[in-house]
Amino acid sequence: MRHRKRGRKLGRNPNHQRALLRNLASALILTERDPDDLRFLDLESAPKVKGRIITTIHKAKEVRPLVEKCVTIAKKSLAATSAAEEFGPSAERGTDAWKKWRESDQWVKWNAAISPAVAARRRCLQLLGDKNAVSILFEEVAPRYVDRPGGYTRVLRLATPRLGDAGVRAMIEFVGKNDRTVEKAAKPSFDSSEEPAEAAAAE
Repeated sequence: MRHRKRGRKLGRNPNHQRALLRNLASALILTERDPDDLRFLDLESAPKVKGRIITTIHKAKEVRPLVEKCVTIAKKSLAATSAAEEFGPSAERGTDAWKKWRESDQWVKWNAAISPAVAARRRCLQLLGDKNAVSILFEEVAPRYVDRPGGYTRVLRLATPRLGDAGVRAMIEFVGKNDRTVEKAAKPSFDSSEEPAEAAAAE
């Protein structure tokens, strides 16, 4: 029985469900990648629209909490990353200056400051299972939502069903880039200085 078990089964066993949600979340985050970045040359061609994937409505609603959780974890780690920059090395890795920094007290302070960010990366890697997706999440996606308290994604139902089984399709995307801006009409202004002048003219 699945009494008091939240979430949809999606016609899969628990291991398959977790793998499906991990892959969907990673696919959504990987759409934010830079196609010219050398780290992502082994991936497939760039997506048509950044920050958006199309799937069924039920899968989109299930993967949304996972994506929001990962963005929140990454966003909370930004404070530790910025605090560790004060003690970070100024020389390139492997040089004599870097080795000297590695043996100094600055490294101990840097290590203590950066440890929450490292723990957050490991937690997101555990949730997503993709190192490239974790890198994009921490470098591209999380800094965008520093001042946003939540609601980093939206699910929009599509009008046309899926060919073959007529499944209801939907797209899940990150908010902020593809938002529609509604232009509001300017409110009329009523100057109080005109009313006494009109009253005096009437007298």
